[in-house]
Amino acid sequence: VQLVESGGGLVQPGGSLRLSCVASGFTFSRYAMGWYRQAPGKQRELVALLNSGGNTNYADSVKGRFTISRDNAKNTAYLQMNSLEPEDTAVYYCNAVRKGVPTFTWGQGSQVTVSS
Repeated sequence: VQLVESGGGLVQPGGSLRLSCVASGFTFSRYAMGWYRQAPGKQRELVALLNSGGNTNYADSVKGRFTISRDNAKNTAYLQMNSLEPEDTAVYYCNAVRKGVPTFTWGQGSQVTVSS
């Protein structure tokens, strides 16, 4: 199994970024996919979840600003992040989610830094 995140970078407050997660080694379409983030000194947290049926859940801190989506034909999950805030600064990771638990070994993540 491999999870490869990309699309992070440095952005000013109020800006947008779109993260991608290319997955391989498992049947992507059968799994819920989640985006997590870990800020310095903090625990990794789930920010967005999209199940195989298309239902989504978001952390309160990102609701209305972030949108999770997936393309099963490309084995890819996305996280569109708008109206970014300095508090969104973190390393962002994706993972398959089964019974509420991240399933596979984490990838390298994608650094998002929101700063003026």
